[in-house]
Amino acid sequence: MSSTRGEKILVTGALGQIGTDLVEALREKNGVENVISTDIRKIVGHTAIEEGPFMILDVLDFQGMRKICDDEGVETIYHLGAMLSAVGEKDPELCRRVNNGGTQNVIDVAKKSGIRVYAPSSIAVFGPDSPKLAPQDAELNPTTVYGETKVWGEKRARENMREFGLDLRGIRYPGLVSYKAPAGGGTTDYAVEIFHAALDYGHYECFVSASTRLPMLYMEDAIRATQMLMDASNGALDQSVKSGYNISCLSFTAKELADAISDRVEGFSCDFVPDIRQKYADSWPDSIDGSVAERDWGWKPNFNLNEMVDAMLEGVSSN
Repeated sequence: MSSTRGEKILVTGALGQIGTDLVEALREKNGVENVISTDIRKIVGHTAIEEGPFMILDVLDFQGMRKICDDEGVETIYHLGAMLSAVGEKDPELCRRVNNGGTQNVIDVAKKSGIRVYAPSSIAVFGPDSPKLAPQDAELNPTTVYGETKVWGEKRARENMREFGLDLRGIRYPGLVSYKAPAGGGTTDYAVEIFHAALDYGHYECFVSASTRLPMLYMEDAIRATQMLMDASNGALDQSVKSGYNISCLSFTAKELADAISDRVEGFSCDFVPDIRQKYADSWPDSIDGSVAERDWGWKPNFNLNEMVDAMLEGVSSN
């Protein structure tokens, strides 16, 4: 990996699904020593810990966060620490406290030190009244607590950009599919679990219905989108949406994914047994209109469904 001088970066929630891949990419670009990974706990052998600087940090610890940023000269924070949808709905108050409180702490640290911030949003901001092809300017009326916290985060970012001139950016991530780290308790986790089950057991019991169609993205594309947005000049970005850009992505049903895997894994079968997560999935759009991101910073995904399935099966097998 590169060790040249680059931007000094702090990543919260670095041991999660997104953080695992993003820390690796940021260290490759900015130099290992310039990317500080943080999380509320340690995972023995995790690459974000073993291959560069790591510190324990609770996102609700404002003073601890500020001290690290001041001591290390942090210029940009990638704020990934959060409770996801399926986990957050089990404890709504904790979800609000962690997601809203953590985001507010990051914003407050940024205000005091002039730090840029990347804080992702989610397709969970949309509600059942959103068109099935969700536009950038859709009304945001989520039915999940997790979605509420993401709407709150986008709003707080816009307020602080307007009042204090901060540079706060975010993407409304669709479901993310990756093999380097376990999924973190989201409603779209079936699209990750199914690959492990196919190779380990030859069978998967899917917790959403066969016809459930959701926006999805392969992690390599998600990391590329994140870096493209952060590399874009501030003047090129639409200031009214830069805290929550829609991005073009894949859109497939759970059965289409299972069928694509069964075409490649002999004997694989899948049963569809929806649980409470079906309700969350039904409140979200089928696909996303990412034309504003394409216009502002040239976003287009690289992976289609078949390419993603091939990459996942190879990655899970070798990992």
